[in-house]
Amino acid sequence: MHTTEIEVRTGGREVVHDLTGDAREFLAGAGAADGLLHVWVPHATAGLAVLETGAGSDEDLLRQLRELLPGDDRWRHRHGSPGHGRDHVLPALVPPYATVPVLGGELALGTWQSICLVDTNVDNPVRRVRFSFLAG
Repeated sequence: MHTTEIEVRTGGREVVHDLTGDAREFLAGAGAADGLLHVWVPHATAGLAVLETGAGSDEDLLRQLRELLPGDDRWRHRHGSPGHGRDHVLPALVPPYATVPVLGGELALGTWQSICLVDTNVDNPVRRVRFSFLAG
């Protein structure tokens, strides 16, 4: 297995950050052929999603997460900024992992699909993301 970890600076705001270019760079450096790319976020308040970016879907996702998980005082988990407890529920809905097939060294994503870090935690502006390639 070939693996590496990168650092992503989210800037202390809610964000959907496209990792697809980083994933492609990792696969090229790993000399990947056929196999699986596993992406992991070792954080209790972030997740990964495969979705279209740049056409509004990323903002739609953040808006829906704000509606589903309001940043108010209803949460039992209360350290950090107001409503931070919602960030700890996020990975139950947007999991901290994704696995994508790799064929001939290329991600087998659909035309409009991107691998994205989803981070609603404004208290933690720096995230780690682990890429692991499992050869087939």
